Amino acid sequence: MPIINIKKTIYRIPFVMLLIMTLLFSGCNRIDKLQVKLGMKNADFEYIKNNMANKIVIQSTRDLGFRFVVTDKSAIKELYSILSSAKKVDRKSSLKADYTFEIHKGDKVYKFDYIAGLDKHDAGNLFSEDGKKIYIVSRRLDIDIIKNLWNTRKPTEFEKVYYGTILKFFKDYGNVVNKKNKAIGIDISQDVEMQKYLLSIDIDSFKNKLSNVMPEAVLVDNNRTDFDVVVTLKTQGYKPSLYKAILLVDNKKEHSEKKYYVNDVYENGEWTIQISDKVMTGF
Repeated sequence: MPIINIKKTIYRIPFVMLLIMTLLFSGCNRIDKLQVKLGMKNADFEYIKNNMANKIVIQSTRDLGFRFVVTDKSAIKELYSILSSAKKVDRKSSLKADYTFEIHKGDKVYKFDYIAGLDKHDAGNLFSEDGKKIYIVSRRLDIDIIKNLWNTRKPTEFEKVYYGTILKFFKDYGNVVNKKNKAIGIDISQDVEMQKYLLSIDIDSFKNKLSNVMPEAVLVDNNRTDFDVVVTLKTQGYKPSLYKAILLVDNKKEHSEKKYYVNDVYENGEWTIQISDKVMTGF
């Protein structure tokens, strides 16, 4: 009958397990290094891994009250996955940042600016505070992180109804507003309630459409005094299927003001945009 050395067997099992674990971990490290070498991954956000980052603060650049604090470990892990797969580039987009990110690791804070909705191959949409590190980040950051944090409901097809209202205003009343080829400014920066929904990529698209409808009109950018006429949009109320606003036309040349009333309704799968120079029923 063969004699089994139980003592040696007991010691051998932990050794085998330790060997397997060592090979597994070294294998993961080799894969990570290979991904970095092939440009499939960057190593700039390793300080987020393994619970080293304890808090992420996401702040809207247009609405200071629109701020998220992320402490959930699974959400931070997901953020690391997105950022570590970002592609490093040399040039950042010319669009203004929509959000700032603060990644807290103990007492140290890493700050980045982020342009939402942009996923191009030639210009970065995430860049460090000093502008030295620039990345192209997947739109997963918008879908998986930012949108999941929202607890407010914007109007259905917000971009279509919001910017579409301004475009329709100029189509309907452009000749009245601009009788003598004046310089016209459109001010949406005063529309405090809507700032959290405004994104640079949508604003840029609106500018292109506006140039076809009213070439003399441009968005105000801290330069109201440069214009003869300023059209200010102020939201009065909104629901997923209703949007109300006032368009205030300030004609500096003629020293006059005129209000136009907006009452947009979403029915049967589409928006009906209504604008009048008189107060409408139910406004």
